[in-house]
Amino acid sequence: MAKKPVAFKAALSFPNRAIAHFYSRIEQQRQVLQHIREALPEALAKHARYCVINDKKLLIYTDSAAWASQLRFYSQAILAAVAPITREPVTLMQVKILTEQKSPYEKPIRRANVPAKDKIEIIRNLGLNVPDNQLKQALLKLSATLQRLSDDAG
Repeated sequence: MAKKPVAFKAALSFPNRAIAHFYSRIEQQRQVLQHIREALPEALAKHARYCVINDKKLLIYTDSAAWASQLRFYSQAILAAVAPITREPVTLMQVKILTEQKSPYEKPIRRANVPAKDKIEIIRNLGLNVPDNQLKQALLKLSATLQRLSDDAG
């Protein structure tokens, strides 16, 4: 049985200078990170996660404020290690802390801040004594909802 011709070419099969540029930047950042890790003590080198060179600034990403503080002490050694492999001289180093990524599928658990039963009773009594009918209905609905939430939680 003869094979069917492929209707579409994969996007990466076309010559694309933009993708080649990004791959070269990624490779450069990998080499810079390797030189940075070689200039640091072994225990500290593991916590230098990523790096990016932007203009004359070197950004190093780490996982906590404690390690960021330690990395700042080695700024001169790091800048000296990076100097031979960069096109432009890097004069400034900045350390950033990586934050934990939140999944878009995880919904935070939100809990109602339900006041005490005596406060709910005050709201209900105010609702009964208010002359404005619309405000009266709103306060009575609020007190009923708070009472229900209070009963569910307790």
